[in-house]
Amino acid sequence: MKKAILIILGLVVVAAVVVSILKSGDKAEAKVETGTVVRKDLTAEVNCSGTIQPKRKVDVSANAMGTIVHLAVAEGQRVTAGDLLMEIDPSEYAAAVKALEATIKSAEADVALAEASLEKAQQDHERSIELFKEGLASEENLATARTNARVEESRVQAARHRIRQYEANLAKAHHDLKKVTITAPMTGVITRLNVEEGENAIMGTLNNPGTVLLVIADLGTMEAWVEVDETEVVKVELGQAAEVSIDAFPDRKFTGQVTEIGNSPVRISTGSSREAVDFEVKITLHEAVENIRPGLSAKAEVIVAERGESLAVPLGAVTVRDWPLKSEDIRRYSGSRSRKQQAALEDLGFKPRSAVADSAGGKQIERKETEGVFVLRDGFVKFVPVKIGIAGEDDFELTEGLDEGQRIVTGPFRILRSLKDGAQVEAEEKGRRGRFGGDRQDD
Repeated sequence: MKKAILIILGLVVVAAVVVSILKSGDKAEAKVETGTVVRKDLTAEVNCSGTIQPKRKVDVSANAMGTIVHLAVAEGQRVTAGDLLMEIDPSEYAAAVKALEATIKSAEADVALAEASLEKAQQDHERSIELFKEGLASEENLATARTNARVEESRVQAARHRIRQYEANLAKAHHDLKKVTITAPMTGVITRLNVEEGENAIMGTLNNPGTVLLVIADLGTMEAWVEVDETEVVKVELGQAAEVSIDAFPDRKFTGQVTEIGNSPVRISTGSSREAVDFEVKITLHEAVENIRPGLSAKAEVIVAERGESLAVPLGAVTVRDWPLKSEDIRRYSGSRSRKQQAALEDLGFKPRSAVADSAGGKQIERKETEGVFVLRDGFVKFVPVKIGIAGEDDFELTEGLDEGQRIVTGPFRILRSLKDGAQVEAEEKGRRGRFGGDRQDD
């Protein structure tokens, strides 16, 4: 009887040990979020920000120096090409015109005087020829008369050339006089007026652009001038579609397309001697916007790639490991496993601890950072290298590595970044938790 009791107690102890081993092998190391590889339409976008500007505008500067004596427009006013904008004091330029007109009249009188002298010199020359033939004049007298005629002819030519020079100066003076009257070079809206009546207008020089009196812009066609980071501008191409949001119109979206990509970088100081390098991209809006103003803040989403019905996984599911995996990155197991667990491990390609020795055979293995996803099956995970394509708003395109419908680990990041290959996990998906990756069934 006593012997039987000892045998029973021994069996109880053995059973307890077996149960304990089985339970320890059934313990999850972490709780993870899961998802499924699905097919969906993906759109890759480049997000950027900037301001709204007119596609066509003109900076009106002063071509004459002086005081603005008449200002005919106001900021915000619409003007037509040729309309009077302002007038600069014309006194100095008008005086120059009158002075040149008087100079020309004086030069014309000089020409008449020179022509009369030429006519007398020519007559004297002809008379000297007759007298020389009759022997009444010497050869020297004849040469002198001929020279005087040529001198007077040259004086006439010089006087006529001076008149042409004065006429050219007069034409320039008339042109300068016209510059004091400034008219609209194009039809549009005056978006900026920088001067007031009575101020001095400064004419531009080689090193000084001069006074920008006002700006006229065509607000019918507007552009979003946005800055794109150097790492993303290489994805942007002319003609790509874009969606523009303007802060002043929060309830509307505007479509457009890329019409210009800057070749020179825009460098922005970020402190500590560091610079952010961006490139300016211009997006032309397809429609006119009522009450729009240049300089309004805007954001743009440029569509740089689209994929239809492609395999996709959430952005958070993709992680990086050195591949091939190091031995310390692989969770090895010994001890008892249920048949379901053993089958899951074998399906995922795992081997017993004794068979998972580093296959390098003592040699150095070349590893490199590889993107991959942890596949989930019956509570165990395996790191699978993948190749990704475009990045959508929430998902990566998968071009190689996984099949549609496979269960994967999607987070959280703090778990995913240190998760081991072969680890046993407890899965939760959209608030529904289940052991070994299975969904919990509602009672």
